[in-house]
Amino acid sequence: MYQQMIFVNLATDDVEASKKFFTELGYTINPQFSGDDCACVVISDTIITMLLSKQRYADFTKKEIADSTKTSEVLICLSAESRENVDELVGKAVAAGGTANDDVQDHGYMYGRSFDDLDGHSWEVVWMDPAAVQG
Repeated sequence: MYQQMIFVNLATDDVEASKKFFTELGYTINPQFSGDDCACVVISDTIITMLLSKQRYADFTKKEIADSTKTSEVLICLSAESRENVDELVGKAVAAGGTANDDVQDHGYMYGRSFDDLDGHSWEVVWMDPAAVQG
């Protein structure tokens, strides 16, 4: 069965620093699709983040590139296997130079936290109780 993939393209000020940040979170870089002006971050078999220099990003759009430290252009949400995994990934992001957002969401059946990466892109990490999802 075909599994659709998602490619999240993000503009970055520093491709090398962003590569280091995401590898410190535990993700890998696919060198086949990476270069001086871009990095292919493998989050899972179906989720890829392309970190593009602003010059390279501009090749794909005629719109102004948002300053993600001041403007929210996207909220990226990743699932986690447990509450502990939520805290672990956010902890790794902060240790790698990201910024934790203070808005912990704890609804019992759902737990989430968020962080901003080096360029200010917002990432949410959420765990949901499988029993609650099955309903």
